[in-house]
Formats: sequence, C-alpha cells, structure tokens
Amino acid sequence: MFELSLLCPEDRVDVLSDALDALDALSVSVEDADAQTPAEQALFGEPGMPPPKEGWQRSKVVALFAQEVQANDALALLELQDFFEDCEVLGIQTLEDQDWVRLTQSQFAPVEVTSDFWIVPTWHEPPSQARQIIRLDPGLAFGTGTHPTTRMCLRWIAQNGVQNQRVLDYGCGSGILAIGAAKYGATAIDAVDIDDAAVTSTELNAQANGVQLTAGLPDKAKGQYQTVLANILATPLKVLAPLLCAHVAPGGSLVLAGILERQADELKLAYAPWIRLEVADTQEGWILMTAKANEQA
Repeated sequence: MFELSLLCPEDRVDVLSDALDALDALSVSVEDADAQTPAEQALFGEPGMPPPKEGWQRSKVVALFAQEVQANDALALLELQDFFEDCEVLGIQTLEDQDWVRLTQSQFAPVEVTSDFWIVPTWHEPPSQARQIIRLDPGLAFGTGTHPTTRMCLRWIAQNGVQNQRVLDYGCGSGILAIGAAKYGATAIDAVDIDDAAVTSTELNAQANGVQLTAGLPDKAKGQYQTVLANILATPLKVLAPLLCAHVAPGGSLVLAGILERQADELKLAYAPWIRLEVADTQEGWILMTAKANEQA
C-alpha cells in the first residue's frame, strides 16, 4: 500500500479529491493541515447548528494506492492540471502491510451500561460479570453504545424495567434501544427511523441478538406505548414534542436523550403543554430527560 500526501488550500479540496478518486485511489481522506497547532480550526457546530466553516484554510489530502506506480502516475497527472496550482506535494510513502480488520476491531471494546449489562462486539468475549449483553458491531447507523446518550437510555431501561410493555424507539439508528428493551422483557416493540439504512440495520441487529421487533419508517408508529424512547438531538426533539407525547399511554414513560445540559430548560418549555420533563441522568455534558404521561405541567 502506498500513501500520496498533498497540501492544498480550502477551495481545491473537492476537485482534488474527485480527481484522486478518478485516478483509482483506494481511498481519499482530508484532515486539517494545522491540527494540533494554534492555527487549528474546528468545523463542527453545536448539535442542530451549522458548522462555522465548510473547510479548513489548509487541508492535508491523503490518497491510498495499491501500487507505487499508480501513486506516481497520479501525481504526475495532477501536477499538469490548472487546479493543482498552490497545492504542495508532501510525499509518497510505503505503508506496512497490516491486518486492517483486526486493527479496526481492536479499537472497539465491550461497553459497560451497568455492572452486569454490556454491549459487546461480536469478536469479543463478554466480560465475566455480564448477565445481559447486546451484540453490536460498529456500522453505518448511529448507536453503537459508545456515546453517553445511548448508555444513559439503556441504563434507564435496565433500572426502570419495561417488562411486558409496548415500547417505541423513535429515531432507532442501529436499533440498540429497541434491542435493549427486548432484552429486558418488552413484548411489542416498534423501532422507526427516517433513514432506510437505519431500518435495515435495526432488523439485522435484532436478528443477531435473537429478539423480535418491528422496524420501519415513522408511519409505522401507531397508537400509544407504555415507554417511548427518543435519542436524537434537542432541535428535532422540540419539533417532535406533540407527536412523541401523543404516543405515550396514560401513566407511561417518555425518555429523551441527545440533549446538552444547557438545553434542559428549553426542552422543558417545549414539552410543557403536554408533559413535565425532568433531568433523570447526566454524563459527560449530556442529559437524559424523562416524564410520566400523567404528570401535567
């Protein structure tokens, strides 16, 4: 494997990446050329907000090629193009052969939800203290258990119980919350998402864990549920307030995550016409908010 590294200004990143892809690069990655320096720029906005900029002032573009001659030929062609002006060649280097699958897998270890409830990738043995596990590998859909919001939702399920309940997982991602509900005795579970890939991921993960649920697009959510789970972000949660509250059965629980600590009051206000939210858990700057349907504002 051979790595071609280039330095380019912000306005050349897209055309350069497209060109490398057309020249049969196995992969193309882009990173901040000024990372770990005082000139480093953050491109990630707060949840629900756009990023402050579309790209870095200077980017390092790295392309992988199977053969050295391919990397050299690609570079020779790029240097002839008008758009390559102001770009800089950092070099071509050989990458040692590695077991990339094993290397990637080594980055994901079992995740503790409670002392006896764990999320375990399929290539790991469960911890000896695990009494309940979810088998889940990192994939395209959100929700592998590594994020605090997911862990707080699963911890709520384990500690509060959903035995024999009808449960809705709204914005299911990987289906991890719906699977957790099934593991803790829920008998009728609907998992819905606006993304078809998430629906497919949920179905496959449910099969891998030997649980039964119904996955689909949001219109699959019908009627009322004893527990409604939604781990999304604060802005869509506010928009969805009337819909989610309408799905909670009298005396049922609403469990919301994807909320920063500083957003607690705005969520309480958004849900006040229907239900009284309270902070039930907090972890690493994120909070879990819950309510009972018979508690009025």
